[in-house]
Amino acid sequence: MKEPSDFYTLKGYERTNHSHITSSMEDYLEMICRMRAQNETVRINTLAGLLNVRPSSASKMITNLKNAGLVDFQPYGYIQPTDKGNELGQYLLYRHHLLNEFLCLINHTDNELEQVEKIEHFINEKTLKNIELFLASQ
Repeated sequence: MKEPSDFYTLKGYERTNHSHITSSMEDYLEMICRMRAQNETVRINTLAGLLNVRPSSASKMITNLKNAGLVDFQPYGYIQPTDKGNELGQYLLYRHHLLNEFLCLINHTDNELEQVEKIEHFINEKTLKNIELFLASQ
């Protein structure tokens, strides 16, 4: 059993994650890449509508993503992922799809969007790879 000092609250585990991208930033980048994959133009208002947030919140988050080098954006213009943003975004889409497929299989459903959105930020690459191997064996 783990030692008592090895346990954290959810916030504690989040603080031990040394990633410089937050869960919210991942959600925005994932949606941007999803829209780009469908050849859709990405603008603040459209993005805000799809994520059910205010345009002012979306604008602030796009600024954060731009500062992190993940998107290019000019005020009142289109949002484009950078090469770095696109690479991360493709991973986020893969992770989302894989988790949805896995949860649909074990729950005998067609869509597990809510559960995927709730857990996708907390699962590591090793576990994803094992889920992928499990699904391939089905």
